[in-house]
Amino acid sequence: MFATHLLERGTDPKYIQELLGHSSPKTTEIYTHVTKNSLRNIQSPLDKMMK
Repeated sequence: MFATHLLERGTDPKYIQELLGHSSPKTTEIYTHVTKNSLRNIQSPLDKMMK
């Protein structure tokens, strides 16, 4: 959950990898989960340009 919360708050996965002490990004992927809430909050760069 810790890694997932960091990811959802916009923390770069490389920093999460370092914090968890993983040498491989594949290991870090096991501990980070994308939630439906995260997917809903993705905005297109085009949407930002239109505002």
